[in-house]
Amino acid sequence: MPQLNPLPWFTILIFSWATLIIITPTKVLDHIQPNEFILLDIKKYQNLDWIWLW
Repeated sequence: MPQLNPLPWFTILIFSWATLIIITPTKVLDHIQPNEFILLDIKKYQNLDWIWLW
């Protein structure tokens, strides 16, 4: 019964976790915004409060 042989299952488990822990974060971190955001004049784009007439 090959299902009871733990060696192939542990090998797959170790390689899959190694992929998720080592390779995936490096690929995700490559897509982080490399430039700092430029803050525009906040007063210029400030929204006015609504007046609710009930």
